[in-house]
Amino acid sequence: MPIHPTAVVDSQAELHPSVIVEPYAVIGPHVRIGADSRVKAHAVVSGPTTIGERNLLGSFSVVGGDPQDLSYKGEPTELIVGNDNQIREFASIHRGTPHGHGKTVIGNNNLLMAYTHVAHDCVIGNNVIMANVATLAGHVEVGDRASIGGLVAVHQFCRIGTFSYIGGVSGISLDVPPYVIIAGTRNRTRISGINKVGLKRNGFSRETIKQLDEAFRIIFRSPHLLMKDAIEVARVDYPDCPEVQTLVRFFLESKRGVVKQTDED
Repeated sequence: MPIHPTAVVDSQAELHPSVIVEPYAVIGPHVRIGADSRVKAHAVVSGPTTIGERNLLGSFSVVGGDPQDLSYKGEPTELIVGNDNQIREFASIHRGTPHGHGKTVIGNNNLLMAYTHVAHDCVIGNNVIMANVATLAGHVEVGDRASIGGLVAVHQFCRIGTFSYIGGVSGISLDVPPYVIIAGTRNRTRISGINKVGLKRNGFSRETIKQLDEAFRIIFRSPHLLMKDAIEVARVDYPDCPEVQTLVRFFLESKRGVVKQTDED
């Protein structure tokens, strides 16, 4: 039987007939779960929440809970989860807030390991990995294929760029540029360079990686240029490299500021 007799499923929840609900799971009203998804034992899903197809909700995970925000007064905000995500044991994902996006959004093919936390109004792209106990505060945006190490804490409103790699036990209080490797505590965060291994594994050409590396050195390691001038040099020097232009736009669009320290500081 797809729904175990000890599970509690509200009559206002909408589950595809193929959804498996294991013992003692609790699914509240205004929850929709798509085909071939599995809700493991003791998981709790609250609404309004929409979950796509082929998702795994691990044991004791709390998905779609109220936002941890003192201004929240029970308004009908939501959580939207795409397809093919693994949300593992004891993970927690909260809905949005009225003064934020009104919703928390998670894309496709993401792995959220045990004890991870995604706070209200976060937006996570596709193919993102969050290792054990990684924590996103409210309003954080995570780009596609970013990797966030274990015990990483990300400050509210930060942006994590696409294909970036954040080492474990890092404290992130500023935006993390795309394509870079970063690690360190809150006051000693270091960007060590371009994420060459990750880019190679994902099919980026040697030429693209070379141009990204050169642009990185212009932006971060040009002692005689102000940051804004170095960014402009990179923009002008690599007009035909979309990845470099993405890196440049990330800096120009940052509202919190971007992590700037490097190993050579």
